[in-house]
This record gives sequence, C-alpha cells and structure tokens, in this order.
Amino acid sequence: MPKLRAHNISVSLDGYMAGPRQGLEHPLGVDGERLHDWVFRTRTGKAMVGESGGAEGLDDDFVKEGETGVGATIIGRNMYGPIRGPWDPENEWRGWWGDNPPFHHPVFVLTHHPHPSITMEGGTTFHFVTEGIEVALQRAFEAADGADVRLGGGASTIQQYLRAGLLDELHMAIVPVLLGAGERLFDRLDGGPEGYECTEFVVSSAVVHVRLTRARA
Repeated sequence: MPKLRAHNISVSLDGYMAGPRQGLEHPLGVDGERLHDWVFRTRTGKAMVGESGGAEGLDDDFVKEGETGVGATIIGRNMYGPIRGPWDPENEWRGWWGDNPPFHHPVFVLTHHPHPSITMEGGTTFHFVTEGIEVALQRAFEAADGADVRLGGGASTIQQYLRAGLLDELHMAIVPVLLGAGERLFDRLDGGPEGYECTEFVVSSAVVHVRLTRARA
C-alpha cells in the first residue's frame, strides 16, 4: 500500500528545521543552509545539483532512499517561496529551484490562495491546493499512481500531517549545529508526535539518522 513519507528532514541539535528571519535572501533562515551541508557532500546530493563525485555510504543511502519510489510530493507554501498572502500577478514566482526543479513529478503546494498550476521543465508541475491537507494527500496519491508520496515540509506542514496521523514515516537527520531560533519541527504537537515509534537510530560521521514510524493499531 502506498505511503506518505518524509525523508532527509534536517534538524538542528536544538530542534529547528529552519533558522530565523526566513525570506528571499535567507530561504532557510539565517544559517539554515548549514542544516543541509551533509546532503550535498554525498554522491546523490551532488548529482541533484548537476555535480559529480561525492561520498557514498550511510548518508548517501538515506539521501537516495528519499528519492526512490516516490511519485508525487506535498509541500507547504512557505517551502515553495517567500511570498505571503495573496499571489502577486506581477511577480510570477515559480519556486526556488529554477526552470528544471529536482522533483520531476507532480508537486502539490498547500495554500489559502488559489493559483493555476505551473508546468516546469523535467516533468515537474506545481499544483496549488486550497482545500486542506487531506485533499492534497488524496490528489497526490492519485497522481503518484501506486508509488509513495513524499512530504517535503516545511515544519508547519509536517506538523499538520503528524497531528492528523497521516504521515506513515518520518526520517530526520539531526545535524550538529545550533540555530537558537527559527522553525522547530516538533512545536504545536502537545509534547510530541503521538502514535509514532522510533524504528531506526544510526549515526554517521556527519549526522544522526532517526526514523519514526506510525504505530499500527
């Protein structure tokens, strides 16, 4: 049965997925890009940005797993771009990733403001969903056509799916940096993700990999 999975969610030692003052100059907040340095030292991570080389091993295996068996992705509007409120018709924002985003499949963006779909190069189409997380998930599963759906973030989006018990698997990479402020992964969850158990805990030279799996009744 297809799953909703979140992979390679990088979190600081003090629990932040993004640093403070997110915006056009700092998409991941101030110093937030440090959370993802480990990804782009791997062979798979380098290949994502058109580079060769990179390390193989445990970290590369996790990055690769996050790209395998996925047919659609769900992201929050804050992950799609820095624009807040109604869309600006004079500023046709098309995501952070350029003309050929790294998804190569349908991406469903949660938003409160309607927007027509945007087709990009390489097979990525951004669809904008105003009806909530359940509708976004249903549409993503239909688009994935039997493959899994990846939940990309940011923190608020992951929290919504955790609270609803809809996320089947969450893989976190705990990175040895301190951000001090920003967006915490496990805020607004009344103490933590209820109904999940730790099913994997392994350490590389760069990060700690933790997998949480939804407990089955």
